[in-house]
Amino acid sequence: MRYSVAAGRALGALGAVSRGVARVSLATSSRVLQPVVAADTDTVGCRRFRSTSTGYNELARERAKTVTSFYNQSAIDVCAEKPSVRLTPTTMLYSGKSPDGSHVLSSAKYLQMELPVRIAHRVKGFRSLPFIIGCNPTILQVHELYIRAYHMLSDFPPITDLEAEGRYCKLVRQLLDDHKDVVTMLAEGFRESRKHIQDEALIRNFLDTTLTSRLGIRMLATHHIALHEDNPDFVGIICTRLSPKKIIEKWVDFARRLCEHQYGCSPRVRINGHVAARFPFIPLPLDYILPELLKNAMRATMESHLDTPHNAPDLVVTIANNDIDFVIRISDRGGGIPHSILDKVLDYHFTTAEESNQDPRMSNLFGIITNNGPQSGPMHGFGFGLPTSVAYAEYLGGSLTVQSMQGIGTDVYLRLRHIDGKGESFRI
Repeated sequence: MRYSVAAGRALGALGAVSRGVARVSLATSSRVLQPVVAADTDTVGCRRFRSTSTGYNELARERAKTVTSFYNQSAIDVCAEKPSVRLTPTTMLYSGKSPDGSHVLSSAKYLQMELPVRIAHRVKGFRSLPFIIGCNPTILQVHELYIRAYHMLSDFPPITDLEAEGRYCKLVRQLLDDHKDVVTMLAEGFRESRKHIQDEALIRNFLDTTLTSRLGIRMLATHHIALHEDNPDFVGIICTRLSPKKIIEKWVDFARRLCEHQYGCSPRVRINGHVAARFPFIPLPLDYILPELLKNAMRATMESHLDTPHNAPDLVVTIANNDIDFVIRISDRGGGIPHSILDKVLDYHFTTAEESNQDPRMSNLFGIITNNGPQSGPMHGFGFGLPTSVAYAEYLGGSLTVQSMQGIGTDVYLRLRHIDGKGESFRI
């Protein structure tokens, strides 16, 4: 039996305050995802780790990190001072595809410069949290995920040919998978730390910035990966002829299945307005936002008609398209949002599904199913769905507003700008 003496000394030196925090697994990338360590306790109460894999030295180094080491990363400090270079969707769209693959190489070189900068900004954001919140084990895991991602990307050699690009693409896919549960982990971490939250505005700003930055990073990374695919209707992640009606229908079917699982039936949905509209847009953010809005509308409708579930009123989704933007309105007859909580429905609530108004079975099932998809991450069941959707809409240069008629129902308006280059567009 071999033990990491370095790990024991490092953790022991941290002291009683951070011993419990430091016990969290600090090796969450796919290289060390499996729990291949056994823990023992020495005479001073700190934990030493024994590796059962061939990567003993690497594991020992990674697990010897202490909380304070998260705040002492000079390379990240330097990188965090650099500005990010944000692209418009129009630039991404008209970069097009080249027969010799040079567009893929250019995209990879841009990512290699840009991703470490954006990730360094996020690490800086975690350091700005009140220390007692930043020491929460779950939040610390996310913090460490970003630190690891920074070093893995920064250590990659310069991309000079398509072979190197292929290896880089594999690394990016790995990191996307490593970070797929970040939203849920943040929700759990802040719920666990809620008694320590004194400045809610600071936390909201942190979450808005972190979640929208995460969306932007995932969009850029997924776009690069998608450039390898041969899809006539897509340039990367941009659909050149997106049909709002079709994407709404996809998520209507999805939300109805969840509703039927929970209530035994579901309201019908009518789609009207500019149903034939087609234009260039990025489906990925819609795949985050639409399921949340439809799920909320269906749940409100069914819970306000529990005595007559098979006669629940229809939901109406209206599409309005113009030269500047497009609007999706979701109207339900679910009784509206009470005056007492109307101002709070778009706030982050650090509660479990069981403690909130959301039914835990429906929320958990929704999280499980969306987590299996390529684009939709679990942002539901912790009071994160609506505020995250608002942050995403605003990041995309649009808005998400709620109009409630108490006693009747609620209208939600999702407004997003076009990306065809005719007007000012958002930057990713």
